[in-house]
Amino acid sequence: QVQLVESGGGLVQPGGSLRLSCAASGSIRSINTMGWYRQAPGKERELVADISSGGSTNYADSVKGRFIISRDNAKSTVYLQMNRLKPEDTAVYSCNANVLMWTLNVINFWGQGTQVTVSS
Repeated sequence: QVQLVESGGGLVQPGGSLRLSCAASGSIRSINTMGWYRQAPGKERELVADISSGGSTNYADSVKGRFIISRDNAKSTVYLQMNRLKPEDTAVYSCNANVLMWTLNVINFWGQGTQVTVSS
């Protein structure tokens, strides 16, 4: 199996910054796309940003120019640098990884989620 462990959430004032990390471990042959999703209370989960194994990125319109996704393939880790945070960014942020297992199955895995609260 595969475990995704997230860190870096917390409380920050509007305009502040946070950096989320998500490290994958387990029976991983390789990782395709890694991404961050978020879900605010009463809302659907939405894609925030994702990044391919080759480094191609994709962002939600609401975070373009403020958030930066990156990954370290050697460490099987994806990062989300969040700048100029707004109250509407408040949500539980979850990491996702599309993993090619040593069994040659391709499976999506999720982290447990980390709370990000933007408030004064």
